[in-house]
Amino acid sequence: MYIWQQPQWPNWQIDMGTLATPLASVRHGQGRLLGRMEAMGFKLRDEAWLQTLTQDAIKTSEIEGEHLDKDLVRSSIARRLGIDIGALAPADRNVEGIVDVMLDATQRYAQPLTRDRLFGWHGALFPTGRSGLHAISVAAWRTDENGPMQVISGPYGKEKVHYEAPAAASIDVEMQRFLDWFKREDKSIDPVIKAALAHLWFVTIHPFDDGNGRLARTIGDMALARSELTPQRFYSLSAQIQLERASYYDILEETQRGTLDVTGWLAWFLACLERAIAGAEQTLESVLIKARFWERYAGSGMNERQIKLLNRLLDGFEGKMTTSKWAKIAKCSQDTAYRDILGLIELRALVKAGGGGRSTGYELVPRHGTT
Repeated sequence: MYIWQQPQWPNWQIDMGTLATPLASVRHGQGRLLGRMEAMGFKLRDEAWLQTLTQDAIKTSEIEGEHLDKDLVRSSIARRLGIDIGALAPADRNVEGIVDVMLDATQRYAQPLTRDRLFGWHGALFPTGRSGLHAISVAAWRTDENGPMQVISGPYGKEKVHYEAPAAASIDVEMQRFLDWFKREDKSIDPVIKAALAHLWFVTIHPFDDGNGRLARTIGDMALARSELTPQRFYSLSAQIQLERASYYDILEETQRGTLDVTGWLAWFLACLERAIAGAEQTLESVLIKARFWERYAGSGMNERQIKLLNRLLDGFEGKMTTSKWAKIAKCSQDTAYRDILGLIELRALVKAGGGGRSTGYELVPRHGTT
């Protein structure tokens, strides 16, 4: 029996005594992080905001097996928020869609969540009307014309069914009940607990052909923005869920096959959220390192290519930066890339990372040029 088949569905049972301490810890972490960000000033706060949103968009897609280009995501978000990051990458409709959804949810967190708004989000996620190679119903509830909605894994013929959602015929009623609950002001439930319940409730109904996980996390982020009364996001729950992906799916499956006592799910959510908030310290540190770096090299006469590539390294470039990678990213010849790199070595902004010949890599000087 799935949770939605319980006679009392969806009358959740919660042991708030068990959750009191972790909830207080999360609330303390939220307040402390917002206080630190408030003290950073507009420019650094915007950079932290941009980094967090970029990470959030990338990671919520990675959970579903889709990989977005970091530069395209960053440019799309910066364009919408009016943050100056220099040259912007060209628009990509798949990236634009996920960014539109994410920003609409968090920038307009106080606005009602309605069926039409959800349909708009779903249409933005699937602008071609397809999920991969398969046509899907877009901006409409699923129909189950090809069978029940199931979450499965394993090879063809040996599939394991992890979950089966309510029948399509019940979605109108189920979603209206969910939306009525979500818009209802209930001071007896903490907004963070409401975010966790909304995530679980939505993904349990699974109202769309695809995109249910991303939209469940979006609704959760919207509720978290309400809990903090700010549209600015400085931690990424999706990034933390991606790190804990296996346990995320395990707790969902366990909860959806269990009773209406969802204390276990809420405890997992709070613990994951607390780790996400703690992880925001890394974002804060990287923003401060980047600011100190550019203070040191202000007026150094670097060209646009050098500035662009140094920012890539400061933002956490994966792998080893070589002349060939530099040339490809900067769209220049390898000779030009090598001259760019030599100039930065002379400025003591870059240093050789070992190896030789074509395999020679370069990295920022120790502590990213702050010493």
